[in-house]
Amino acid sequence: MAIEDLIASVPTGLWIGGEERQATSTFDVLDPSDDQVLAAVADATAADAVAALDAACAVQAEWAATAPRKRGEILRSVFEKITERADDIAALMTLEMGKVVAESKGEVAYGAEFFRWFSEEAVRIAGRYTPAPAGTGRILVTKQAVGPCYAITPWNFPLAMGTRKMGPAFAAGCTMIVKPAQETPLTMLLLAKLMDEAGLPKGVLSVLPTSNPGAVSTALIDDGRLRKLTFTGSTGVGKALVKQSADKLLRTSMELGGNAPFIVFDDADVDAAVDGAILAKMRNGGEACTAANRFHVANSVREEFTEKLVKRMSEFTLGKGIDPASTLGPLVNSKQVATVTELVSDAVSKGATVAVGGVAPGGPGNFYPATVLADVPADARILKEEIFGPVAPITGFDTEDEGVAAANNTEYGLAAYVYTQSLDRALRVADRIESGMVGINRGVISDAAAPFGGIKESGFGREGGSEGIEEYLDTKYIALTN
Repeated sequence: MAIEDLIASVPTGLWIGGEERQATSTFDVLDPSDDQVLAAVADATAADAVAALDAACAVQAEWAATAPRKRGEILRSVFEKITERADDIAALMTLEMGKVVAESKGEVAYGAEFFRWFSEEAVRIAGRYTPAPAGTGRILVTKQAVGPCYAITPWNFPLAMGTRKMGPAFAAGCTMIVKPAQETPLTMLLLAKLMDEAGLPKGVLSVLPTSNPGAVSTALIDDGRLRKLTFTGSTGVGKALVKQSADKLLRTSMELGGNAPFIVFDDADVDAAVDGAILAKMRNGGEACTAANRFHVANSVREEFTEKLVKRMSEFTLGKGIDPASTLGPLVNSKQVATVTELVSDAVSKGATVAVGGVAPGGPGNFYPATVLADVPADARILKEEIFGPVAPITGFDTEDEGVAAANNTEYGLAAYVYTQSLDRALRVADRIESGMVGINRGVISDAAAPFGGIKESGFGREGGSEGIEEYLDTKYIALTN
């Protein structure tokens, strides 16, 4: 489909109660490769948020009472609809977010999988029935839908961060309002349209693009009818949302920032470690909370690892994501370019060496090259702050204890990566790493069938796996007589 036709096929109004509605104002969505306007999108207000919650509440009881098999069949239809339109969704995502088309296609496949997975989980919501230990009666435990949910999704994965929340919510029988990031609302609006075509009942999903997220979120969080808040984004915003949600004691799940260590031990297969490093660092152009943020490499293999990583990083071709020749697209906006530039400059001023890249090319678009920093000192900010860009800072260690201590030296705890050929060491280190997810000799760990989430300041709650649906279920105990 031609780009103009693709953009024209996307709803640009508010999506409330399964219908497109116009708003009193709009905001522009930009192509990060040249900052040109892609579309003007409806700008939701607090009043629109209340209208969306009205729609969600109106159908909540009916949707929760819908047979689990029927809910699962609808989710399966959504999976098939996304798969059918994969090329269009990927192109749209690339246009508004910047990642290369190959990366976007990977996200479409990953994002769709949450609907297939949770279509199967919808019929496996279990309870229990047991005699009371004292013999005084029976214990019946059931699970019920939490109720209307509010999901706030980020710009880096415009499809998957929504499907990872919608899949389990709808499987559990919850309705949901989604507020996509201001930078990337088009993908979510197209998804809403496709879900309507796939048979999702009207009112079960609303989508509220907005340039004023504070007003929209406050209107929903302060409304006693909302029962669940789920957020993916920065730790700072997540903390503020948890505080704000406390007055209503909302159920919350928070998938927040990361600072993933990538540990290469002296017995690692260095070539395999470099392959994994490219995947863990450069997926999504480095704009991922699970991205390898810092590379702790055993000093005995550090030089070899660095040389091979530099060679691989130098092979990336910077360009527009929609261009098939590009292997690295732009960052999402100029602010992100400035952040990455500042972190690299700080590291260099403290003694780090730029082995490749390190300078934004300038000109139109928000580009930054694949970069490797060697000999990064311990006090460099880039080892402590989330980079969200294609920069790999390398530092060394001597002993296993030193490597683990360096990996755990962060307030974050989302993902970690370990390379070693020793199974004993792999399991021992995985147990010691303070992280919700650990990849052993692999650079990509996300899987719809596995629980995704962190510890420490990376948040709480899990998305995906059999655990994911529990976030949208309340447990009820019913006491029965003999």
